[in-house]
Amino acid sequence: MVEELIAAAAAVGAGGLVYVAAAARVVKQYERGVVFRLGRLHGDVRRPGFTLVVPAVDRMRKVNLQIVTMPVPAQEGITRDNVTVRVDAVVYFKVVDPAAAVVNVEDYRFAVSQMAQTSLRSIIGKSELDDLLSNREKLNQGLELMIDSPAVEWGVTIDRVEIKDVSLPDTMKRSMARQAEADRERRARLINADAEYQASKKLSQAAQQMADTPSALQLRLLQTVMAVAAEKNSTLVLPIPVELLRFLERGAHEGGSQAAVEDTLDRAEQAGQAMEELRRSVEG
Repeated sequence: MVEELIAAAAAVGAGGLVYVAAAARVVKQYERGVVFRLGRLHGDVRRPGFTLVVPAVDRMRKVNLQIVTMPVPAQEGITRDNVTVRVDAVVYFKVVDPAAAVVNVEDYRFAVSQMAQTSLRSIIGKSELDDLLSNREKLNQGLELMIDSPAVEWGVTIDRVEIKDVSLPDTMKRSMARQAEADRERRARLINADAEYQASKKLSQAAQQMADTPSALQLRLLQTVMAVAAEKNSTLVLPIPVELLRFLERGAHEGGSQAAVEDTLDRAEQAGQAMEELRRSVEG
């Protein structure tokens, strides 16, 4: 009798262990368990940790609540200003309602992917090329709203959407390069013209100042001659004043005598010696 009781207890214990092993489930921290009993949603969503289900009656499906990074394949379209482009993006989303993600949609990942592709093509058709290249933040927000609206019913929320790259045709790239080069050339010419204008104003002021004091012009001439003579590899040419030539010519015509001619030649020789001394002093 005792042996029969022990055998029965062992059988019950073994059956309990088998039942527990078949009914035991472990839900991870980043997961939630959705239980279906005979095909119907049963009870609340199972929290992380150890939980039990009825074998052969309950079926539990685990849903990941982590943020999913989904790349959107490159979509080709024509912008509003008739430019053919290829745009790819990336979508960040997560499940906030595990029951709705399992019940309301067959495969929420595939649904989000298809919605992202169609929304991206729609954004391309509504935008201009300049917006795709320089105003991406606004386009990202519009794309996020387009995807998030139907995703709410699927128990999914869109965290953010980012446009990764915009591929342009080679002809458009060359046209944009020429446009940028022309713009840089225009700015360079404007800067050069402004510099010339400022320099001309300063030169005009300097000319007025030298006109008031003629000696300043001579001093400036000597400074220029000294600056040029400082370079040993250059040849310095000093101009002869026109007044000196006129003086010699007038003396030759008015003298008439040999003494006057000799006096004029002596003065010319003295002037030449003075110029030679000036040249030597400058070059030295």
